[in-house]
Amino acid sequence: MTEKLDYRWKLRELMATRGMFSTTALKPLLEERGISLSSSQVYRLVTETPERLSLKVLMALVDILDCRMEELIEPVAAARTARPKKAVGSERDPGVGDLRPKRARIL
Repeated sequence: MTEKLDYRWKLRELMATRGMFSTTALKPLLEERGISLSSSQVYRLVTETPERLSLKVLMALVDILDCRMEELIEPVAAARTARPKKAVGSERDPGVGDLRPKRARIL
């Protein structure tokens, strides 16, 4: 089975290594490159891992931080969730199906 991939967003770390410790310092640098984001969007971009990201924003960040994409986005293997083990000898898990009430029949 192939492993699922995830990624680690390292924008905050790269900003710190470049001496940028405030999210507000990033906003005017993005605007210089034609990227208009609100203060809250910039804050979320720095402090959270984005699910979606525009390539223009990504390229602007690479330019601002003078880094490569591999430094900003680090691929990692996703954590696997453990499956619950079935009891020995049981063919199937009873689940909710056996717990539902049965319909009454009127004779």
